[in-house]
Amino acid sequence: MHKLNLKPLALLMAGLSCNAFASGFQLLEQNASGLGNAYAGSAVVAENASTIFFNPAGMTQLKPREVSVGLNTVITSFDFTNSGSLGTGALAGAGNGGDAGGVALIPNGYLSYALNKDLYLGFGVSAPFGLKTEYDNPWLGGAQALLFDIKTINLNPSVAYRVNDSISLGAGLDYMYMDAEYQRLAAVLDANYASTLVKLTADDTALGWNIGGLFKVSDNTSIGLSYRSKVKQKLEGTLAVSGTLAGLAPALTTGSAKADIELPDTFIFSVKQDLNKDWQMLADISWTGWSSVDQVNIVRTSGALSGATVQTLDAHFRDTWRFALGATQRYNDSWKIKYGVAFDQSPVRDAAHRLVSLPDNNRVWLSLGAQWKPDNSSALDFGLSYLVIGDSDISNNQAASGRGWVIGNYESSVIILGAQYSLAF
Repeated sequence: MHKLNLKPLALLMAGLSCNAFASGFQLLEQNASGLGNAYAGSAVVAENASTIFFNPAGMTQLKPREVSVGLNTVITSFDFTNSGSLGTGALAGAGNGGDAGGVALIPNGYLSYALNKDLYLGFGVSAPFGLKTEYDNPWLGGAQALLFDIKTINLNPSVAYRVNDSISLGAGLDYMYMDAEYQRLAAVLDANYASTLVKLTADDTALGWNIGGLFKVSDNTSIGLSYRSKVKQKLEGTLAVSGTLAGLAPALTTGSAKADIELPDTFIFSVKQDLNKDWQMLADISWTGWSSVDQVNIVRTSGALSGATVQTLDAHFRDTWRFALGATQRYNDSWKIKYGVAFDQSPVRDAAHRLVSLPDNNRVWLSLGAQWKPDNSSALDFGLSYLVIGDSDISNNQAASGRGWVIGNYESSVIILGAQYSLAF
């Protein structure tokens, strides 16, 4: 079957660099209007067409035609400090890799259209998953990773139906393109291995789905439920070897390769409570099935080693929970102020399973935002979040495979700035 080429669009959507900002390598930043509330109430707040991603049933709360576009800028820092790494061979003393973080631009776009007062169609373009960590070359962990870069682009046609004044239901399809690049040094055994670069580039497209429900419990209370399915990506591409030892052994020969990964499913339960005409409280409980990402095998599909697993990325992720509380204050007819706090659990189990390509840890979101409505048809949202991330210990032992034992600590920080423009017409 011919596959739609989404790679240029993926590069645009994920930006020149893309880091993971929710736990794992999930990108929660699928609008900027929810950023000020730390995405509390994400499945129940339907203030613009970006509800298509978080809960398509929310389209029934919109005007007949709405468009919403946004951009999040994320600034990350991942600084490693060595604490006696072992078995680093030729890379011993090669340095700590510099700052593996960077700056990412994450855009989004959505359109909703009412066929009649109860039936709505929608379309969203988003980037649900992304990750980039990049170290200086050489560094003492270079045989485990120099670069790890994941980009996705998701096309999300959706439909929503108002059953009655209290119940709305929605569903959508997800056509997701994924592009991955992984670079490392061949090994730490001697200078020849440490100057030989191994690079995997692979991509795939796959289908998933999402559903949601919106329930008005009372005049002041609403509940939102949404579920987004797993997406199994069967990545295919090239394993390229360059440098001193390239081509001198079957394991150091360029050829085709594949790697399968099952991206996790997500469930969200949200509550919205209007306290009075000026204050609204929001809450979220979400679960992500990260245990679907356990071991990622890189398998040769050509040459003398065809069918052999040449490397296994041992993530051994656990399922995670996220809890968020938010409030929105109506300041006047034109302005709203948004507040939010959240606890976001990391899928990384412990220091032994923390990868240098994903030095993730639990984080607390502290968020603030504002919405300006110049008229009844348009709105401009601004948001700011600072993520408090605890120091992350690492003790990743790959010495048996010639890639060293990285022992140390990461100091991490994340700042997110976002803006969203929404228009009803």
